[in-house]
Amino acid sequence: ADLGLPVTLWYASFYWENFIYLGMGPKQNPDGTIALTLPLGNKKMTGIAAEDIGKCAYGVFKKSSEWIGKSVGLAGDALTGQQMASAMGKALHKTVSYNSISPETYRGFGFPGADDLGNMFQFYADFEPILLQSRDVALSRSLDPELQSFDMWLTQNANKIPIG
Repeated sequence: ADLGLPVTLWYASFYWENFIYLGMGPKQNPDGTIALTLPLGNKKMTGIAAEDIGKCAYGVFKKSSEWIGKSVGLAGDALTGQQMASAMGKALHKTVSYNSISPETYRGFGFPGADDLGNMFQFYADFEPILLQSRDVALSRSLDPELQSFDMWLTQNANKIPIG
C-alpha cells in the first residue's frame, strides 16, 4: 500500500477443516463420552470452510475497484465452543459435550503447533468484540452467495471428522 500498489487486506478465520486434518475435532474420553476441547470459554469464534475463501476472493476480484485499500474479514459463522459441540453432536448423531480449558492448558498439550494454536484461541477469546467486528458473515455471504455456515459444512463433512 505504501508503494501505491492496489491492495486489499484479508482477515482469515478458523478453518472448519482443522477439525478433520489437524485432529482438533471431538475426542472420545475413557468413559466413552465424547467432548470437543477448546480454550474459548463462552466466547464466539469465527470460522469458515477453506473452499469458501477462494469463492469470497473471486467475489472481491469481480469488483476489485471497490475493494482497493479496504480490508475484508471472512467468516461463515461465529459460534461458541458449546454451539460447535452441539452442532457436531447433531451431525454425528452422538452426544458431544464442550470441554472448556485455558489457553495455557491447551499450549501445554505439547503437540506440534500447540503453542501457536493456544495463542490463536486466546486471541479469539480475549478480543472477541474485535474479532466479530472485523470478520463479517453477511459481507462474506455477499461475496459468496453459497457461503457455508458451520451446520452446512458439517452436512458435507461430519463423516470425515475423526473421533479419537
